[in-house]
Amino acid sequence: MTELRVESLAKRFGGLRVFQDISFNLPEGGLLGVIGPNGAGKTTLINVISGRQSASGGRVILDGRDITNRPAHAVSRLGLARSFQQTNTFKNVSVSENIARAIRFGGRGAPVGLDRMLDAFGLTPRLGEISDKLPYGLQKMLGLVMAFATSPKILLLDEPAAGLERTERQNVDTFVHNARQAGASVLIVEHDMDLIRRLCPRILVLDAGVLLADGPPAVVLARPDVIAAYLGETEETA
Repeated sequence: MTELRVESLAKRFGGLRVFQDISFNLPEGGLLGVIGPNGAGKTTLINVISGRQSASGGRVILDGRDITNRPAHAVSRLGLARSFQQTNTFKNVSVSENIARAIRFGGRGAPVGLDRMLDAFGLTPRLGEISDKLPYGLQKMLGLVMAFATSPKILLLDEPAAGLERTERQNVDTFVHNARQAGASVLIVEHDMDLIRRLCPRILVLDAGVLLADGPPAVVLARPDVIAAYLGETEETA
């Protein structure tokens, strides 16, 4: 059964259209990448799906239930969580307290595999440390683990590799693998195309608020209109 379905979703701020008529599904156990140039509407799409901003039209369906415009805390308790581009932790409390607050926010209990996540990123021996004293890369991974700690069925990751050193980006691969092992379906918004190619069997391309392409990375990334969206021109017109 399809876990997440987005139907003709639209978002406007006054007269400004951010995106319109966005439709896709993320099936149970699925892994989907979302790419596009800056300003394409990718983060706003995650915000609307996760209940942090209201939709101007269309629907978001989770497990057959319409969750459109439900608040973020209610959406989280139904099993949908999101991460953020920047580090997004409770900076003046310990790593352990950050995880505990995330579990309480999710309202679903601690997920299977949480200890493995903490071990994978070297956070277990630092559970007593204040989160904003951690190196940036560990703060970023803590933010991802906090999203996982809500026990999600659907994880929306907003540029999980942003700000990470190239040597640290394999941690995102590990995180996604472990999250899926625990039963979560994953949607990734990302500019790191190597990461997208490594992880995602299917990608969507947003451009100027419309869905430009949907399919396997090798096919989608070879399309002239996708190349033009990123580079401004195709090889034929260069």
